[in-house]
Amino acid sequence: MEPGSAAMPTCYRHPERETYVRCQRCDKPICPDCMQNASVGFQCVECVREGNKGVRQARAQFGGGHVTVPRVTWGLLAVNVVAYVAEVVRSDDIINLFATSPVHIYEGEYWRLITGAFLHSPPTSAFSFTHILFNMWALYAIGPELERRLGHLRFGVLYLVAALGGSAAVYLFSIPAAVGASGAIYGLFGALFVMARRLGYDARGVVWLIGINAVLTFVVPGISWQGHLGGLVVGALVAVIFAYAPERNRSVIQWAGVAAVVLVLVLTVYFGEPYAYIAEWQRQFGIPWPGRD
Repeated sequence: MEPGSAAMPTCYRHPERETYVRCQRCDKPICPDCMQNASVGFQCVECVREGNKGVRQARAQFGGGHVTVPRVTWGLLAVNVVAYVAEVVRSDDIINLFATSPVHIYEGEYWRLITGAFLHSPPTSAFSFTHILFNMWALYAIGPELERRLGHLRFGVLYLVAALGGSAAVYLFSIPAAVGASGAIYGLFGALFVMARRLGYDARGVVWLIGINAVLTFVVPGISWQGHLGGLVVGALVAVIFAYAPERNRSVIQWAGVAAVVLVLVLTVYFGEPYAYIAEWQRQFGIPWPGRD
């Protein structure tokens, strides 16, 4: 180095790179890879990160983080499709072990309350492909909008609790076993209506959607009206809790409300006596049902 010459400044993160640009905030030399656009000039990576800590992060409309990609919707679609493929490969085994069967649930196989909501009519059924196609189309059509309003976690909880509500209704009031995501899908219909009302939107289209599907539920043979109506009622109730919780302590109120709904469903299933079990008892023994031991 010649006498009187100054050392060439280098990037503080990449010492091998020469630079004459400095961070507008901390005055450290930064190379092009470390330059972050600021309101005036450039800042270094650390200063930008530190500044973002004081910036309020975007939130979903009714709580939860901001949603750009509806990952939960895509995940639920994938799980339903994978379950259907499993049915195609091993239909009898999957249905026998995981369907929402009131008698089996009564005897302690409680996982069926959720697993049955991810299955659909077996491939041997004439309505097999139509069943999963309609449900997945509905999830694809309305799931992303609800997920953006609620955030990932709340949307996922809405879906699962609505599915549980549909299964609980099947358990109490249905004789045959049932499968299908329809309880959860009807729960999303109910939630869509609640959200539209809460935001002041015209909800007549949603009412027509629910009405048409309700008519089909009772007109088309083989459809579990219990699962549909149970999911619709529970989904709408969970949506009311999410949408109408006051701003102050919103998360606490929302999660406490949802926990109360789940507790009621669990207690209903645990202490309830299913119609299917009572009917089977009377058929076999020809005497009145004596009640749970």
